[in-house]
Amino acid sequence: KRQVSTQSTGPPDLMGVTKELLKAGNGPTAPKGSTITVNCTGVVAATGKKFWSTKDPGQQPFTFQVGLGKVIKGWDEGCLSMNLGEVSRLTCTPDYAYGAGGFPAWGIPPNATLIFEIEILKIQ
Repeated sequence: KRQVSTQSTGPPDLMGVTKELLKAGNGPTAPKGSTITVNCTGVVAATGKKFWSTKDPGQQPFTFQVGLGKVIKGWDEGCLSMNLGEVSRLTCTPDYAYGAGGFPAWGIPPNATLIFEIEILKIQ
């Protein structure tokens, strides 16, 4: 398993996003500003509680422009290092997720570390 760690300006291992490769992709990486489509499941690290999955009934893959601040920082940085077809687990510390405010509507508490399993389905 390959690990890529991106740190903010804080102490090592306390802030940022850590990527754990689960399945290697065979395509290109997504350039900054490209539109990518992903399957994703997100859980709160402290409780293991799932708050979102594109694989749940009635849900569909999620599409966004990567690297432009349209999603949480952990997704922007983590997905830019992923290849088409890759599946990785991104662990995002609060400063790379929803921070002090959390995301109450989704059951994400303040200052929560989040874990996402992401698969890159399409890069445009």
